[in-house]
This record gives sequence, structure tokens and C-alpha cells, in this order.
Amino acid sequence: MKKLLVTFLLTFTFSMLLAAQTSAEGYTTRLGGQDRFEVAVNVSKKGWSTSANVVLANYTAYADALAAAPLAYKLNGPILLTHAGKLTSVTKQEIIRLNAKSVTIVGGKASVSDQVITELRAMGISVNRISGQDRYDVANNIAKSIGKKDRVVVAYGLNFPDALAIAPYAARNGYPILLTNTNSMPDATKSIISQWGVNQTIVVGGTGSVSQNVFNSLPNAIRIDGKDRFAVASNIANRYYKSQSQAFVATGMNFADALTGSVLAAKRNNPILLTSSSIPAATKDSIINNGYQTFTILGGSASVSTSISNILGGPAVGQTIMIDPGHGGSDPGASGYGMLEKDIVLDVSKRVNARLYDSLAKVMMTRNSDTYPTLDERVQMAHSQGADLFVSIHVNAYSGSSPNGTETYYNTAYASADSKLLAEEIQKELVKAMGTNDRGVKQGSFYVIKYTKIPSVLVEIAFISNPEDAKKLANNTFRQRAADAIYKGIMNYYNKK
Repeated sequence: MKKLLVTFLLTFTFSMLLAAQTSAEGYTTRLGGQDRFEVAVNVSKKGWSTSANVVLANYTAYADALAAAPLAYKLNGPILLTHAGKLTSVTKQEIIRLNAKSVTIVGGKASVSDQVITELRAMGISVNRISGQDRYDVANNIAKSIGKKDRVVVAYGLNFPDALAIAPYAARNGYPILLTNTNSMPDATKSIISQWGVNQTIVVGGTGSVSQNVFNSLPNAIRIDGKDRFAVASNIANRYYKSQSQAFVATGMNFADALTGSVLAAKRNNPILLTSSSIPAATKDSIINNGYQTFTILGGSASVSTSISNILGGPAVGQTIMIDPGHGGSDPGASGYGMLEKDIVLDVSKRVNARLYDSLAKVMMTRNSDTYPTLDERVQMAHSQGADLFVSIHVNAYSGSSPNGTETYYNTAYASADSKLLAEEIQKELVKAMGTNDRGVKQGSFYVIKYTKIPSVLVEIAFISNPEDAKKLANNTFRQRAADAIYKGIMNYYNKK
């Protein structure tokens, strides 16, 4: 009995550790690999335990594969990649694991040779090739395999990002992806649109990709564009995936990971956002404004870096934080040594805002300029905009010049324990960064922390009335240190929650 109890306790403890690990790492999942073949295989393993059908494409020939996602989704099979002259080993093993019965090859013999077909047939697999005279013809023939539709997607055929960004939405809804030149639509594509009686066209990309003349020639066309590939992908997400909490992230600099991941994204009804060596502003804005909190990263760290993965998995993602620069407008706050409190705290608050934005938090400020919201208005802003945290930033003053240092206040009326934790973490980081006297964490009855019903603190960075503190408050380097410290305190708070 004692042995059974020990076994049960060990099993339970191990299960709880696993659960905790899953929770702690639940923000991001990476589907990587040593190369694009392994990435495709790992995407396949994530999405399909078995599949009767597989779509196979050349690992470098994006032109043939641009339109493949809707077909793969219809067949309920993954897209795998191969070398042209032989069936790539890891791809072959995945086809075997899936117990596939049929492989559809997209592209001509130059992309996937007859030798690959011979190898597949030797495995007892039925093979179908969809090819054409050029990429436009291949896309048209894929569309015909999908079947007649009254709505289609049209994308630029000489580059990959726009077509791949729309692929999950097109696939999920069964819309074929047709390709065009910038200034002219291929006759065969025109013919399909006419013969099918298409009554709406989704054009992806700006006029530099699909000209206004081509756009005007299409039936009931709508355009999803952006200043670059990252903005186009983000605008697709903003238009069609505002209610989702999850997104896929892939590099926008090559096609393979987004291509093979697009069918899994379609299965999950999630968008694909694009990134580069850092997260572009358009991608950040889409994540923040749509509230995406969980991410599937497509590709290894050479494609989507570890630093980007860490940001996507950070504690501030999905959080709404209200920063309150104290005073403002007709209320200058404290003054000293030629400085006004309202100016200092607005500057520091904007610096905190920038750090939080880079960490993918949704940041709002009670004021962005020299205005004066009332104390009640500041509280109501936090409540009406669904803030998760409230941080009010001030500088201190006294009638004499000797008092100095940093202190942080919280109130016990609402979220007392969380407010205290937040105050402690910000105080600790500020004192360390500023080298100021530690005046401690204190309870206070300031209106903005007494009446906000969320974790809230009021920070007094330093004394504007003290000559040494004032020198620091006047210095841009120390203002940035203060902002960084407040940011770190917020991050510490979330990490300890």
C-alpha cells in the first residue's frame, strides 16, 4: 500500500511538472528542423497522424507551389518538399509514416523529375502531376483540380510573400489562388475567371504588384495591400483573423516554411504573419491590436531567430497596460531646478511605452501630450479600455532640499497582493538602475491607485527638489534608465505571477 502511494505521488508530481512546463512554454511552439525538408516534415507530423494524400513540390521552385495550399487543404494532406532528381529521404519516410496512398506533384519535370515518380510508384503510391507551360498555367491547372468557384484570389506571380500570406484564408475557404503579372493578366487566367462566372476577386498586394488596370479588369475586386510584404500579411490578418488568439509566424525572406505551414494554419484557422531579422512594425501592430497570444513559429532559428521567439513568448504579450504620466496641462506638478514634473514624467512614460510596445504589450497612456485628464478620467480610461495593469509615474518634491530617493505606492482597496508585488518589483529595479536612496514600498491613498480595480501603483522616481536627484532627472541617460527599470519591474511582475 505504501509503495503504491509513493508511486502515485511520484506520478502525480511528474504530471504536475509537465503541466507546469507546458503552461510556461505555452506561448510559442517552434516547428523547426535542420533544413526546409525537415521543417515540412515536422509541420506534417504536427497536423496529420495519417493522411491518404500528400502534395509534393520542389524545395526551391516556389513558382509552382504558390497556389498549392488550397489544393492540399481540400485533399486534407500536407505539403512536403523534395529535390528535383530524387525523392528526399526524410520526405520519403514521412510519406511512409502518413500511410499515404496518393501523391500530387505540382510542377513540371524540371521541378520534380520522373525519377521521383518512379520511386513513389515503387512504394505502391498513386501519383498525379499538375504541371503547365509556366507558373500561371500551373496555378490555373491547380485551380481546375480544386473545382469551379465563384470567388478567387489573384496574386502577383513573380514573388512569393503575398500569395503565401493569403494561402491559409484561401485554403480554408476553398478559393483557388490565380497568378498574374503586374500590368497584364495571362489570357488563360482571364479565361478561367470568365468561364467560371467569378463574381468576386480578392487581389493581394499593392499596385506595384497588381496594377490598378489589372485590378479594374477583375469582377467585383477588393484589394488587400500594404507598404511591404509584412504589412500585406498583417492586413490580411487584420481583415480576416481579428477574433483569433493564435497566429503562425514565418520569415518573409524565403518561401519554404510559410508554404508548408500554410495548410496547417488553414486547418487551425490562423493567419501567417511575416518577420525578418526583427519583428516589423506592421507585424507588431497586428499582434498587439488583434490580441494574438499564442504563436507557432515556422522554421529554425536561422529563419526566425531565438530573440524573436523570446519576444513572442514574453510575459507582456496579450497584456493591456495603462501608463499614467502624472499631472499635465494646467497642473504642472512639482518643480525644481528649472524643471516641471509634468514634462519629466511624460518623457519617461513615452520611453516606458516604447519598451512595452517592443515586447508586444498593448500600451495606452492617459495622456500623450501636455493635457490634463482629471484623476477620475484616468481611472475610467483604465477600466473602459480593459487595462490589466495601471502604472502612474511621478517625481517627488519637498519644501526642503534634503529628502531624496525613490518610493513606490500601492493601495489595498483592490488587487492588493498583485499591486504590492508590482510595486516591489518596480521599486527594486528603479533603485538599482538610478542609484537613488531606497525609500521603500508604501501603502498610499492616491486617487488613481485607490479607485482602479486592477493591479496599480504610483511611482515616485526621485525628488525634483533635491540637487543630486534633480541632476539625474534632468539627464536623458537617467530618464532612459528609469524607463527601463519600470519596464523591467513590470516584466518581473508578470514572470512571478
